Amino acid sequence: MSSEILILLVEDDVVDVMTIQRAFKDIKITNPVQVAGNGIEALDFLRDPQNVKPGIILLDINMPKMNGIEFLRVIKQDEVLKLIPVVVLTTSKTEQDKIDSFGLGVAGYMIKPVDYMQFVETVKTINLYWTLSELPFDEK
Repeated sequence: MSSEILILLVEDDVVDVMTIQRAFKDIKITNPVQVAGNGIEALDFLRDPQNVKPGIILLDINMPKMNGIEFLRVIKQDEVLKLIPVVVLTTSKTEQDKIDSFGLGVAGYMIKPVDYMQFVETVKTINLYWTLSELPFDEK
């Protein structure tokens, strides 16, 4: 992924945020990361005209205030925000969450592995895919 592309990480679990940041560091992803603790915080960030639009959103499903599915329903109705690729990165193996997520146009749905090395491999896969993809708001 181009190191200038902002990643919006929507995740309420502090340990998961630290694990993701550690994985990014270990595989040398140097992109700026903005963390939002729930869907409401993420929407506030995305709607603020002072903020750069992210090239990708990594989204947890199970969060307080506004969960990932509710967040997706809102952004997919916005003409600008719906263009931002979203990858769900969650512990939820619920079939309905997968169906709802893909129905709302996510680019991918990945289960967070418990094992750190498997988690790093998951992040590498996401990074490889988005390194090769042309993203909206990407100013190459």
